[in-house]
Amino acid sequence: DDIQFASENPMFALYGSDYVLDISNIAANDNMVAINNGLQIDLTGQITCETQFGFRLINGPGGQIEFHIGAFLSKGGRAVTLLPSTALQGSVSTIVPQLDQGSIVDIPRSYADIIITEYGVASLSSKTHRERAEALISIAHPDFRTELHQAAKELFEP
Repeated sequence: DDIQFASENPMFALYGSDYVLDISNIAANDNMVAINNGLQIDLTGQITCETQFGFRLINGPGGQIEFHIGAFLSKGGRAVTLLPSTALQGSVSTIVPQLDQGSIVDIPRSYADIIITEYGVASLSSKTHRERAEALISIAHPDFRTELHQAAKELFEP
């Protein structure tokens, strides 16, 4: 079985979480790619993977933050966040103008990179807030795009 194959096999190494989740160790791997789930993202790129609708706790980060930032900082690396475009049987968008008060921001907008929904891919790195909003709206569920466009206009236009 797998455990016997790995046991005392020099091709395998076991490290503690203090090593495995060290951002500098992760970033030291060129072309590192981290693929993680998100629950919501706002139009500036702030991502929560723990809460939804404010204080509603769904899960813990479990190393997601470290791998995301490590991959983002890796030479040639990419940090990918996957999320469905809606929640609660399609009744609400997971791409929102602003995260609700009480939401935990796990991935700050400065580390937002690639966001994927079933409607496409948005690349956020090195974009302005308006450009991020446009990219995220393009991958939002079509039923919510009009209200997201209006919210973006109110947030980012003088």
